[in-house]
Amino acid sequence: MFELETSYAILLILCLVAVCAFEFVNGFHDTANAVATVIYTNTLKPWVAVIWSGSWNFLGVIFGGIGVAMSIVNLLPVETLVDQNIAHSISMAAALLITAIFWNLLTWYLGIPCSSSHTLIGSILGVGLAYSFLPEASGEAVNWVKAKEIGYSLLLSPLFGFSVTIILMYLIRSATKKTETGDALFKEPKKNQPPPLWIRGILFLTCTLVSFFHGQNDGQKGVGLVMLVLIGIVPAYFAINHNVDTTKLPASITHIERVLSSVDSTTLSKADRTKLADSKVMASNLQSKFGLINNAASIPKAKRFEVRKDIMVLDRNLKSLMKEDDIRMSEEDKKRLTSGLKDLRIVTDYAPTWVVIMISLSLGLGTTIGWKRIVKTIGEKIGKEHLTYAQGASAEMVAAITIGLSTAYSWPVSTTHVLSSGIAGSMVANKGVKNLQPDTIRNILIAWLLTLPVVIIIAGGLFLTFRAIF
Repeated sequence: MFELETSYAILLILCLVAVCAFEFVNGFHDTANAVATVIYTNTLKPWVAVIWSGSWNFLGVIFGGIGVAMSIVNLLPVETLVDQNIAHSISMAAALLITAIFWNLLTWYLGIPCSSSHTLIGSILGVGLAYSFLPEASGEAVNWVKAKEIGYSLLLSPLFGFSVTIILMYLIRSATKKTETGDALFKEPKKNQPPPLWIRGILFLTCTLVSFFHGQNDGQKGVGLVMLVLIGIVPAYFAINHNVDTTKLPASITHIERVLSSVDSTTLSKADRTKLADSKVMASNLQSKFGLINNAASIPKAKRFEVRKDIMVLDRNLKSLMKEDDIRMSEEDKKRLTSGLKDLRIVTDYAPTWVVIMISLSLGLGTTIGWKRIVKTIGEKIGKEHLTYAQGASAEMVAAITIGLSTAYSWPVSTTHVLSSGIAGSMVANKGVKNLQPDTIRNILIAWLLTLPVVIIIAGGLFLTFRAIF
């Protein structure tokens, strides 16, 4: 299998199974975010809701693209961590997978709506930071530019969900004040009695949207995780998309080389001069590799990881240089560089169809299992009152919009954080902060605050332990 020894082939299969397990756990861990409102408002029967949600999670992954997946892949510069010892790559994969699955299962068992996104990203950061302590470490072990970007999206999205839900609740209340519609929306659902048809339709729609966008965003994280494993363990087969047409790449690289040659290095700092010189070398290397071929499959297997490394480091160097104030580069030249880099990234930014389908099935099946614990927390324990139709619809509509926009911009966000914050916002909009249950909010906040440091330490410790063993 992929020219691996039997023992390593088995470990690779176990790592892929572990990724599917993570996505399966992610499915039943996050199912509550989509189905809690339709269950607690009697819009759908529980099993109808989870099967429907699972189906749309599946479709979300299938049609979600790979933008978020590549954000996950690029967070950990695999080209820095991977060396000739395949056991080291397996150590990387095993450490972050075991950590992510463990923390997800623990918080699910305790019934705490904890973020799978935080868990995964913390695990990746833990491996990268641990690698930086090794004597042989060289280069960046974490893509801090990407980490900062992801950090902002994870931090701001729940604040957006909380505040916008309050605003939406206020607008709905103002628009329906002293009407039969308002009375229906803000009353507690009658036990075992479905809501009026039009309200049911709205809640059904919001459940569907949250499920689909959850699949798009969280499913892509699983795809990115699989690609991290494959690129790290079998780079000869997965470091680049060897099926892509490379006919236009020599022209793109030529544009990059011309812009780089026009830059006055005397105005740059020592570090930037080094980046510029390295970039010229990498661009030249890529030109020599792509100049005489029409398809990436023509690149020898032994050279494919080297090609990926040159493209990824060139991309990081040039984006960093373009942000510097001391570099004299016209806006037109910056556009040429950006366009050339975009053309090159089609070689590195991809996911095989079988990976997408595997993750789609894992997330979709996981969605239909284990949903009760988190549903109970979201439906009953965040606020002191039973979830009303207006609260459920508002929280889910805001969550769907937030996750959908984040996916469009390739930002990983936490569905759990966004929807839990939305539910909390809807409770505050009704009767103020006193309407929140302090014990539940405290437990959720503690879990949110602990997740990153705890999983960073666990993943880093496991990585160093596995490296020492192997």
